[in-house]
Amino acid sequence: MSNATYPYQAAIDAYGNGGFRFAEMSHRGALLFLPTGVFSWEPDDFAALTLNDFAPVFAVRENITFLMLGTGVAQNFPSSTVREAFTEMRLGLEVMDTGAACRAHNVLLAEKRAFATAVLPVD
Repeated sequence: MSNATYPYQAAIDAYGNGGFRFAEMSHRGALLFLPTGVFSWEPDDFAALTLNDFAPVFAVRENITFLMLGTGVAQNFPSSTVREAFTEMRLGLEVMDTGAACRAHNVLLAEKRAFATAVLPVD
């Protein structure tokens, strides 16, 4: 995984127009919020998601209890292969549209919960 876009945890200030605002920065494309920072995330849209895209999440599984996945404009569930991998890793997977994931991310961050968030952009 490349260097963090931002090396700390951060709230999501805004989303839309294909990107996100956080920590007085903006980013076009998908983002992955881990306990170790905010990272640019590879998939462009839901159809492009593969099990390999979740490797950074599995790498920090000792520090989180679940991943919140924002799948774009609508809630879409990932493949059974992805869901089964989360079960095998003993990690929860909460799937919702990107807007709901952004709002929930900020609440859970304020509560200091042990989680990660992966969000796909919306226009």
